[in-house]
Amino acid sequence: MSVNEETREIRRRSWRDVDLRAVAPFVALALLLIVGALVNPNFIGITNLANVATRSAFIAIIAVGATFVISAGDLDLSVGSMVAFVASLMILLMNSGAIENPALMLTVAVVFTLVAGALCGLANGLITTVGKIEPFIATLGTMGIYRGLTTWLSQGGAITLRSADIQTLYRPAYFGTIAGVPIPIVVILAVTAVAAFILYRTRYGRHVVAVGSNSDVARYSGIAVNRVRTIAFVIQGLCVAIAVLLYVPRLGSTSATTGILWELQAITAVVVGGTALKGGAGRVWGTICGAFILELVGNIMLLSNFISEYLIGAIQGAIIIIAMFVQRSLVRKS
Repeated sequence: MSVNEETREIRRRSWRDVDLRAVAPFVALALLLIVGALVNPNFIGITNLANVATRSAFIAIIAVGATFVISAGDLDLSVGSMVAFVASLMILLMNSGAIENPALMLTVAVVFTLVAGALCGLANGLITTVGKIEPFIATLGTMGIYRGLTTWLSQGGAITLRSADIQTLYRPAYFGTIAGVPIPIVVILAVTAVAAFILYRTRYGRHVVAVGSNSDVARYSGIAVNRVRTIAFVIQGLCVAIAVLLYVPRLGSTSATTGILWELQAITAVVVGGTALKGGAGRVWGTICGAFILELVGNIMLLSNFISEYLIGAIQGAIIIIAMFVQRSLVRKS
C-alpha cells in the first residue's frame, strides 16, 4: 500500500470514529445561526443572543436533569407540572411571613425549594422502581397530581409574591449579571458543568449509562439498578427546583398553567442534543445545545414573517420527530 493510500485510509478511519450524533447538534446550531443572520441582521447581535440564552434557561436546566433520566432508560413527563407545584410552594412559604427578615426568609425559601424538588423527583423514582410501574405511566400520574395540587393551592387563580422587600432582593437572580453575563446563563453553565462531571467522570455516571444500555446486564454486574434510576429522578427534581429558583424572580407569580408543555420541550432538547431516547447514552452539552436550538427557532420565527409565531409548539413537535429520524439514520450508518 502506498503512502497516499495509507493516508486516505487513516482519514477514512478517523472520520468513522467521529460520533456524528454528538457533533450533529452543534452543526445544526451553527447552521441555525447563519439562517437567523440571513433572516434578520439583528438576530446575530450579542444582545439578542444573550436574551435567547437567558430565556432558554428554564428548559435547558430541566433538560439537563432529563438527560440523566433518559440515559438511564426512563422518562419523566411530570416536569412541567412539578415546576408549577414547587413554585407555588415556594411563593406560599415566602408569603407566609414566618420569618420577618427578608434575606433570611429568602434563604430558607431557596433551601426549601431545592428539598421540595428533590422529594418530588424521589416520589417519581420510587413509584417507578419500588412500585414497578412504567415511568411513562408513573410520571403521567404524578403530572396530574402536581398540576391538580397547584390548582387547589391557587384556587384556580394565580399565586403572587406579596413582599416587596423579598422581590427587591430576589429580582437580580434572573435580571442581574456577573461580569456582564446574565445570571441565568451563568447558572446554565454551572449546572451543566457539574452534570457533565457526574455523568462522564464518576462511577454513578457510568452506572447510569450501563443501566440505560441493558438493565439486566447491569444488575448481573452488581449495579443497584433501582437506586441508580431513583437517583436520576432525584437529579431531575433538583434541576426542576433550580429552574424554579430562576422562574419565580422573573414573574413573581405562578398558576396552574405554569410549565405547560415544558416536558415536551425538555425531552426535545435532550433528543436534539444527541441523547438516545431508548437510553444508554447521555450528552449533557448536547442537551444545552438542543435547548438553545429550540429557543433560536422561536426567536427566528418572531423576527421573520415566514411562519406564524403561534405555530412554535407545532414546530417543536416536528423537531423531535425529525431528530428521531436523524438519530436512527446515524445509528444505521455507524
